[in-house]
Amino acid sequence: MGTEGTKRPEGVERALGPRVCRPGVKTAGVERLGALDQFRGYTVVGMLAVNFLGEFDVVPAILKHHNTYCSYADTIMPQFFVAVGLALRLTFARRLARDGLGAAYGRAVWRAFGLVLLGVVYHGVGGRAATWEELERLGLVGALGQAFGRDPFQALVHIGLTALWVTPVAGASWPWVLGYGAASATLYVVMLKGFYFDYAWNRPVIDGGPLGFMGWAVPTIVGMLAYDVVMRVGGRRSVGWLLAGGVGLMVLGQAMTGLSGAGFAPLPFVEPEAGREVGLWTMSQRTVSISYMTFSAGWSLVVLAGFVWAGEGRGWEVPVFRTFGSNALAAYVLHGMVAEAVIRYAPRDAPGWYVAVAAMVYLGICWVLVRGLERRGIYVRI
Repeated sequence: MGTEGTKRPEGVERALGPRVCRPGVKTAGVERLGALDQFRGYTVVGMLAVNFLGEFDVVPAILKHHNTYCSYADTIMPQFFVAVGLALRLTFARRLARDGLGAAYGRAVWRAFGLVLLGVVYHGVGGRAATWEELERLGLVGALGQAFGRDPFQALVHIGLTALWVTPVAGASWPWVLGYGAASATLYVVMLKGFYFDYAWNRPVIDGGPLGFMGWAVPTIVGMLAYDVVMRVGGRRSVGWLLAGGVGLMVLGQAMTGLSGAGFAPLPFVEPEAGREVGLWTMSQRTVSISYMTFSAGWSLVVLAGFVWAGEGRGWEVPVFRTFGSNALAAYVLHGMVAEAVIRYAPRDAPGWYVAVAAMVYLGICWVLVRGLERRGIYVRI
């Protein structure tokens, strides 16, 4: 989760190149895209809120994660991947302009591996060998399967693997980026249909499991293309393009739910009736279905368009979003520890007023910690 981003410099003519073997991103005058920090900060705040509130019975379903439809809470993680795509395209362009093509690709690969390593350490591995005899019985294959079959594949590992997966087109022109994203989605659908849906749903895995990165590539690719749009047409003029693309993807994602043969699913944010069949095209964060990825990527573009309009067009900024958006990795690492401390005295069946107070305490502590880092100029990056 890089923190590079802001204003589109004057005189930018084209962000796209003609061939994949040549840089497809703007390599000169690339500064920061202010809307990126705001968009990412909003996403971090949303993550903090839904991760905490989802623990309580009184909180409405739309603010909780689900695996059978797309709630508001389920739109948060895809927004991180859109932000990853934006930042990857931007940082690649800056590195390309400064150090050349080889260094730009090398840096992108090492950052992705670094996130995977950090994610494995942070999320931990599954299972345990309590005795040497048990470890011998498991063997190397059994131990690795137990350790890495489920638990490590959470947000940071997914982001790292997805960034690694899309790095080959980090500097390519937009047709190659779009084609790569379509190919990734198609391959993932084939694998889901062949064997992976049953594996992911019945195991169950977390956010797509070991192969989920092929699905998460969809919002990441959308973020890369969004960067190209902003750089090509300019901040304010790009709002209409982002909105049109976002609405189109949302409609397409909803239409995909009808491919299951059971008719179209209820609109996102609307809980389906009990007993509705779950399948390949159900919007599901557990299986990282392509319908869910497509709709959520579109929703993310609409949200991004709002921040581009407010920031690039009107100069508006929300300081809280800036704080969290410029230090997203620090916020992610810290929020789990803060939540664990606060939730010890917040029972699951607590009344609404108590949950609201606990949430404000939790969010306030997170902000104080991340704001303190910001004031000292400390930014946690890979």
